[in-house]
Amino acid sequence: MPFAHRVDDSLSLNIDPGIGGSKSVAVVAYLINRETRDHNWTPNDPFFMPGWWIDNTPQFQKGILGALSRFGFELRDQLGRTRGSSAVDVGLEKAAGNLSKEPDRWVMDFSTSFLPTTASDTYYREAARDLSAYNVRLSSGQAVFERRADNLLATLDRIALDLGSSSAALEQYIGDNAGGIAPDFGADDLFYQVKGQVYAYTLVLRALSEDFEKLLSDRELTGLYAELLRSMTEAASLDPLLVVNGASDGVFANHLSVQGFYLLRARTQLKEVANILLK
Repeated sequence: MPFAHRVDDSLSLNIDPGIGGSKSVAVVAYLINRETRDHNWTPNDPFFMPGWWIDNTPQFQKGILGALSRFGFELRDQLGRTRGSSAVDVGLEKAAGNLSKEPDRWVMDFSTSFLPTTASDTYYREAARDLSAYNVRLSSGQAVFERRADNLLATLDRIALDLGSSSAALEQYIGDNAGGIAPDFGADDLFYQVKGQVYAYTLVLRALSEDFEKLLSDRELTGLYAELLRSMTEAASLDPLLVVNGASDGVFANHLSVQGFYLLRARTQLKEVANILLK
């Protein structure tokens, strides 16, 4: 179990998308490969594997995958198309479909069949291959990555909605469970799932700032976008020794509240960026 536990929240990535490629696409492919190849994908570990007996790592990985899946749909529907009426990129469509698979499917899933099936991480690795192939085609001018304001606006709006949903989940959990006497074994599950989501979005948003560098500069958004990234980084970097869900006015900390604060701040800044892009 100690060897299976791994929450890799490093924000220093050295990724080269290649000339003409998309940094955000390269980041998504990298994260998928890191979590499913370099690290063990634990959410679908069966009971005889150590990953089944731990909870923080699986929740963190689920959070990462949830964010990447959401962004995968934005790549397919917004960034990878010239206009809304143009054809969908086949590679991006396949990648989005594979990233939408449930994260806990092992090679045997007796709820659906007694025969072997495709594990979740196999789908994700295939999505990473399709994304890398798309970036190669993009570098050679055979694919589209639209760097228009409306595409970035739509993507940021979807990310803001996703963060808002997580913020609401934190608020509800705090309201129902904060300050209890008994140990709270659910607080760390939610904390690490949100941490994984925010961590992935932080890297994606940072990469998008490079993909849309000229647009952000032309709209004088560089400073505000940097503030957004700082808020996201603070939320992604939270790493308490023990996740505590203390009363809001109590002696003990409430790490879910701290996490929620940075999420709300980041969501507000996302909305500010989006409002300027609308003008």
